Amino acid sequence: MDIFEQLISNIIDTRFESFPKDIIERAKDEVSDIIGCAICGVDDTGCPMLIDLIREWGGSEESTILAYGLKAPSNNVALANAVMARSFDYGIVDMCVEGKIYPAHIGETLVPTAVAIAEQKALSGKQLLTALIVGEDLTSRIMAASKSFGGWDWDMTGTVNTLGATAVAGKLWGLDSRQWRHAFGIALNQIGGSGQSLPDRMHCFKLNQGLAAQRGIFSARLASKGFTALRDPIFGERGYFALYSPEYNPEILTRNLGKNYYTEVTFKPYPSSRATHGAIECSVEIMRKNHIEASKIDEVTIFFNISFLPSVLREPFSAGEVPHASAVFSLEYTTANALLRGYPKPEHFTEESIRDPQICEMIKKIKIQSQEFPNESLVATTIRVKMKDGTTFTEHVNEPKGNELENPLTREEKREKFRHNVRFSKKVKMRNAEKALMLMEKLEDIQDITEIVKLLVADPAM
Repeated sequence: MDIFEQLISNIIDTRFESFPKDIIERAKDEVSDIIGCAICGVDDTGCPMLIDLIREWGGSEESTILAYGLKAPSNNVALANAVMARSFDYGIVDMCVEGKIYPAHIGETLVPTAVAIAEQKALSGKQLLTALIVGEDLTSRIMAASKSFGGWDWDMTGTVNTLGATAVAGKLWGLDSRQWRHAFGIALNQIGGSGQSLPDRMHCFKLNQGLAAQRGIFSARLASKGFTALRDPIFGERGYFALYSPEYNPEILTRNLGKNYYTEVTFKPYPSSRATHGAIECSVEIMRKNHIEASKIDEVTIFFNISFLPSVLREPFSAGEVPHASAVFSLEYTTANALLRGYPKPEHFTEESIRDPQICEMIKKIKIQSQEFPNESLVATTIRVKMKDGTTFTEHVNEPKGNELENPLTREEKREKFRHNVRFSKKVKMRNAEKALMLMEKLEDIQDITEIVKLLVADPAM
């Protein structure tokens, strides 16, 4: 049996009972985290445009766009919900494979894919979780095996996420081994996405998150009808690795396959790029511990491992054409926001908040310097705040809050994140959101996912 056949067999044969309890619990948390993020992003810049287009397309009423309540074909619903989920860059990130952390944005694609199909087919929570876990494991293994997985040229959310979404969709659609091969071949013919959307700070930074979900469902459904594609879409002469990562480590793909299930491990406490979280956390702590008046700050220095920090995050801040896309990926903006407003919230990334003159003045006081932090995480950060009277305050963080392995959010912090995301949307009644949250926390006992989805749609009275 070749590697590709082993991967397919593992997906087909895996049952809910195969998973250890901690993996199940993390997957349940991931579902509620991403659903909350999608509801939070319902009205974010660009999302209403996409929803309008999906409404114009029409089609079968298979699944539900969260918060909106609009029914549409499941592939288009997954597209919308995934784009909404990425809008505040607030979802679970950072996959962990064999103890090593890799940057990733998998859940914002795979959870909307799983929920859309599970609703369409009236599937159970166990079926959803099984597909999500095996899909994320496959995605993580392919990314970890790759030497580049697209680097900054290709958008990894548009490349490997498409294969992961296909795995989720194929599992829920019940493909046979022959159909699986063709589903991945169909997916390969669609993957892509330019990494330029991020430095250009345009709406498209979140689009590939949704296109991958849409493509995954399309690929699985087309293959289920007998459509043929590539014989070897992963390892073939012009397969995935040949096109996107000619150098790769095949051992990772099958080592402990069916025994270890790899997932993302960081639940973000702040709605911005994970690489900004160290500076945010230090800034919040300095202000909290020392009761500083922001107006009396003279200078702020951020010490960061610049060899890791993407250039887009350390560039001088400018609101640009899409202010939210600029702010969420700016070390200057997110630090200034934390110094002025404390714990960051989604409302701090509205255009009004971003263009606040006080923010602009604080940003002028910030500078970024390179710093080595031996034996610490890639996002280790130090902040030094110098006051106008010469007093200096310093704070350091190794691993910011959110990493399940080292500095996790508490159960209540995860719940409150979900609740705040719903409140921010002003679309869903909080009593319905609380019911949905309770159901998601016992997702393995739910017989029909529709029971949860119907609670998370807009109330006409709101």
